[in-house]
Amino acid sequence: MSDVAAFQAARDFLLANPTDYRRVAREFRWPELGDFNWALDVFDPMAAGNDRMALGFADPNGIGASRSFAELSRRSNRVANLLLDRGVRRGDRLLLMLPNSIPLWETLLGAMKVGAVIIPAAPQLTSDDLADRFARGDAKHVVTDRDGCPKVGRLGEAGVRLVIDAEAPDWQSYSAVDGAAAEFQPADRTKSTDPLLLYFTSGTTAKPKLVLHTHASYPVGHLVTMYWLGARPGDRHLNISSPGWAKHAWSSVFAPWNAGASIVVFNPPRVDPGQVLETIARAEVDTFCGPPTLWRMLINEDLTSCRHRLREAMSAGEPLNPEVIERVRSAWGLTIREGYGQTETTLLVGSFPGQPVKPGSMGLPAPGYRITLRPVGSGEEEAAPNEGEIAVALDPPPLGLMVGYLDDPAKMAEARKEGFYRTGDVATIDADGYLTYVGRSDDVFKSAGYRLSPFELESVLIEHPAVAEAAVTESPDPVRGVVPKAFLVLRSGFSPDRHLALDVLRFVRARVPPFKRIRRVEFAELPKTISGKIRRVDLRLAERRRAAEGVRSPLAFAEEDFPELKG
Repeated sequence: MSDVAAFQAARDFLLANPTDYRRVAREFRWPELGDFNWALDVFDPMAAGNDRMALGFADPNGIGASRSFAELSRRSNRVANLLLDRGVRRGDRLLLMLPNSIPLWETLLGAMKVGAVIIPAAPQLTSDDLADRFARGDAKHVVTDRDGCPKVGRLGEAGVRLVIDAEAPDWQSYSAVDGAAAEFQPADRTKSTDPLLLYFTSGTTAKPKLVLHTHASYPVGHLVTMYWLGARPGDRHLNISSPGWAKHAWSSVFAPWNAGASIVVFNPPRVDPGQVLETIARAEVDTFCGPPTLWRMLINEDLTSCRHRLREAMSAGEPLNPEVIERVRSAWGLTIREGYGQTETTLLVGSFPGQPVKPGSMGLPAPGYRITLRPVGSGEEEAAPNEGEIAVALDPPPLGLMVGYLDDPAKMAEARKEGFYRTGDVATIDADGYLTYVGRSDDVFKSAGYRLSPFELESVLIEHPAVAEAAVTESPDPVRGVVPKAFLVLRSGFSPDRHLALDVLRFVRARVPPFKRIRRVEFAELPKTISGKIRRVDLRLAERRRAAEGVRSPLAFAEEDFPELKG
């Protein structure tokens, strides 16, 4: 069987069994690949003579600008030829920093055909962020827009510098693509093991790591992500995600196109939940994936106003609060299915189509991965029953796992110890094999001898009508060692004061056992990564510093401030 045929067989097996998770988990096998280039071997054959929409930009009025599969195939050939003509060679590293725009997908496919190593970069990155990416990522070439030019500055000046929507000194215009040849023939074939993508992680607990993926690990590894999405040929899939981050490649590139589905892009300057609902209806979206932050915004809208019925709804990036799932189910009769993975992997755990969804659970291990729970840290601390660090068995390594951390071999060796890839995330598992997220191993802490999950407490806090966002971390305490403290962002119309702090503390007390009670609250903005994930490590370090200095914010309150809470 040829490499392409092996890929096609694996894909067809998943599409033929869309709701039979047990069979798929038992029988699915990763395809064995040698020479392989997803853009040339999968996308181009799918695009041949195919005038169906591959990529469409939508707003509340419906689909606007779009490209068919055939058009994107030809345009990416032109990009590949232009890159070669300008000096980009196989193995060269190309930083791609574009907003959601047609040239983003054209360049991604074209660079893949050339065999360049793509470094995706979010447009929100600062000049300092980019300097780090050029230095540690060894980027030689760059493609960006008018906003990116000044941030790139003189970085990467030795290589190709393309700008898509402007004229700038020392930059070449992307419009030269129009004059390049529409047929592309590679000089030689890429191997499935050749490097393709070099991602910088979001850095929620430490400095961003460099994650290297191959021509197989993401393009082919996302077959299981395709299965989780429930995408089918001819579907329209909408994913809300910013370019430059791994989730964009998950659900705005490889997973839907593996299924032969159309990618719908919604790209306003600021995400308005009402416009999202209108776009879903007007663009006739079949499958939709949004981050938890967006879902929490959507439930404040009139969900019943969405006149188009989705077939599948998903969430990924961080665990979703059970209240949100119930509100959507009540309005749409549709259960949001969660998925879990990392920049380092494709989908690892998910609630798959046709399977019962357990509230609060991430779901079941993805086909092609053997998931187990390993003792956290040294294993000396007593953990809850059936709790441990999510780990992936490496005998054999699953196709969707990264090659490694490019600039930190020691970190990779630590992650792969004992024959497992350890994710750094803690979960519990029940008798049916469903996994429930507890938190990052760095964020889970013990108070008075009890292990506490920040996410579990945050899920309770977010149910309070005044709370828009919550982050829980440890706060030093002379009696218990540390106690749980909640940092809260309020919804519009609520004021941060003593009365609200008391109400929040009472609210949590009524819903959790005494050993899990929130003991302190503070109304404050939450530190986040550029991708929007909360950096609890910053809150934890700041709290330790304030405790050592004896400093307390005027918007911070402790349960001992309230005599009415005694007893």
